[in-house]
Amino acid sequence: MFAIPVARELFGGSTTVEWVLILIAGACMTASAYFGIKSLTIISYIAVPLVAILGTVAMIMAVRQGDGTIVDQFAKSSGSLSVIGGAGLAIGSFVSGGTATPNFTRFAKNGKQGTIATVVAFFIGNSLMFFFGAISYIFVGGNDIFEVMIRLNLFYLAILVLGLNIWTTNDNALYTAGLGLANIFNKRKKPMVLISGVIGTLLSVWLYYNFCGWLNILNCTLPPVGIILVISYFMNKKAYDTDTFKIVTVNWFAVVGVILGAIVANVVTWGIASINGMAVAAVCYVIGELVHKNK
Repeated sequence: MFAIPVARELFGGSTTVEWVLILIAGACMTASAYFGIKSLTIISYIAVPLVAILGTVAMIMAVRQGDGTIVDQFAKSSGSLSVIGGAGLAIGSFVSGGTATPNFTRFAKNGKQGTIATVVAFFIGNSLMFFFGAISYIFVGGNDIFEVMIRLNLFYLAILVLGLNIWTTNDNALYTAGLGLANIFNKRKKPMVLISGVIGTLLSVWLYYNFCGWLNILNCTLPPVGIILVISYFMNKKAYDTDTFKIVTVNWFAVVGVILGAIVANVVTWGIASINGMAVAAVCYVIGELVHKNK
């Protein structure tokens, strides 16, 4: 998502240049995740303020250059996505981020600070990113903030915003993947981060051209995972609070809940896909917990 647009704008879409940039970007993103939370924090200290400032500038410029009001512009594209479809994408997006949040809030000094940081990130930071893309798009066009800034003749700033935005997203994702694989296979995190980084880098071109389909899969698959995590905590709150929660190697009811939830979310056309998946997963997991407690 960084290399292909940049190569297209600067080098006429050269495949060689694309792969050179992909390998460089992949190495940088993997390195920052490899060195852990401190390097992630440094990148974020640089990236977040710059993206916020430059995104705001692009949004204001787009509104000034465009014609009509925001309401008028949004009205032109109304009907292309249903309310239920939009709600499903939004819910899936928040749940997918929520499942990874504990990997970072565990470094907070206390629960209050972790909660404040999470609320600010999701409800202010995430909303700002929606505003940058949506409001800028309806006035000047473009599929993302990079194309918007190109159309505003902010080419070099566009490269900076794109690079920092993708970097802070990918290094967090790699850190999360590495940590998860380390727990699953009982290995050290750093080698798992390297493996994830190599796989992600090599598959990135394929994923770039199949991104919407991949997002739809995640939108249906991740919410069941999130709801099981939440229910597990509230059904076993005392055990969690006293660090006496017994971890089993495989919780089959949770596994079945995720699988059935994902299938229902992908197959059932009625309602909101992510909520359908969560409902099925929740039922499966609750039944499993009740069976376990009765034993």
